[in-house]
Amino acid sequence: MERADLTLAAGPNDVSAEVKAAMGSPIMYHYDPSFKERYRETEEMVRQIYGTTSHDIVMMQGEAILGLEAAARSLVNKDTSCLNLVSGVFGKWFGFWLKDIGADLHEIEVPYDETVTAEAVDAYLTEHPEITVVSMVHSETPSGTLNPVEEIGPIVRKHGAISVVDCVSSWGGIELRPEEWQLDLLVAGPQKCLGGPPGQSLMAISERAWAAIDANPAAPRGSFLSITDYRDTWQKKGSFPFTPSVPEVNGVHAACKALLEEGLDNSIARHQRVFDACWAGVEGMGLRPWPVSKDIASACATAIRVPDGLTDEQVRDHIRATYAVQISGGQTAGNLVRIGHLGNTARPMLMVAGLAALGQGLRDLGAQVDVGGGIDAAMASLAASASPAASPSPAASASPVGSAA
Repeated sequence: MERADLTLAAGPNDVSAEVKAAMGSPIMYHYDPSFKERYRETEEMVRQIYGTTSHDIVMMQGEAILGLEAAARSLVNKDTSCLNLVSGVFGKWFGFWLKDIGADLHEIEVPYDETVTAEAVDAYLTEHPEITVVSMVHSETPSGTLNPVEEIGPIVRKHGAISVVDCVSSWGGIELRPEEWQLDLLVAGPQKCLGGPPGQSLMAISERAWAAIDANPAAPRGSFLSITDYRDTWQKKGSFPFTPSVPEVNGVHAACKALLEEGLDNSIARHQRVFDACWAGVEGMGLRPWPVSKDIASACATAIRVPDGLTDEQVRDHIRATYAVQISGGQTAGNLVRIGHLGNTARPMLMVAGLAALGQGLRDLGAQVDVGGGIDAAMASLAASASPAASPSPAASASPVGSAA
């Protein structure tokens, strides 16, 4: 099967020419001084994108699922009382690790088209003062929702617990302030809003989180899941616990450099602008977005309810076969499809093309869809939001083909 002409999945998507070139550069010995310099430069750029001066940066050599499991096993043992916030697929998955570890697991779970409120977390922690770890997802990509971690973080800190935040899909494209929001251990991925390659876990770790890890006798050590190995070897001794993936480090370095040249605020504004237009287009077509309201929606992907009588798989397969456009399903979150607009695909006309393919594809399958009305609404939103600060950087263009996830 040939690849899609246009991939608008929720990541990974294709990367810029600069990132491809960096990944195709010569493979250096990981102890070559020039590679060690590149590695430290990448860490510093990751720190700038996180917007923190107090958190340590750890780059684990594996897709962000590695960092998330490492966080769970580093902070938790069978005696730990944990509160896991579940508003979607990834929040639920984090609880599976906590169960496997044998933690005393508590969960606040809401329907996957809603988000967890700060008030609910405050009330639960008041009733359960034994809880010492609270885990949450910032952007629940499978359902296109955004949890209010800016409100939850200070509540968790007030109750003396450690916060763990999955910010894999939001990092670099949605506002995130670890210090101001009092977040302790954060795990990001480069393959979403950053526009980099998958294959690394980009972590920010506070002193409070390190203290909790050091106090946990079950925290992995001498293991691929060990966060402390990176601190104790690389940060303290300048040696790596495992051989880094040189091409992926080069790719992340190039992607971070491009984002910082664009400006983090500009990247956030670009993602928001394209999302606003996509949401307007979905509603203009007479379709229903998946989140119950726009104010809880994530700006990196627009999730849309599939009309009655159809399945997300039918819709996605038809659009890809007929129009060569690849979009995402909901990964068991519900009968929904998603138009991704993150990283290099957060571009106005790419989003419009995705909307057109979705709308016409649904019409082909018998749904009542006002394709023209949706495109008009999206274009009107783009016109209303146009400004030099919101316009995409010409240097950040890329060919948006690739595989979906």
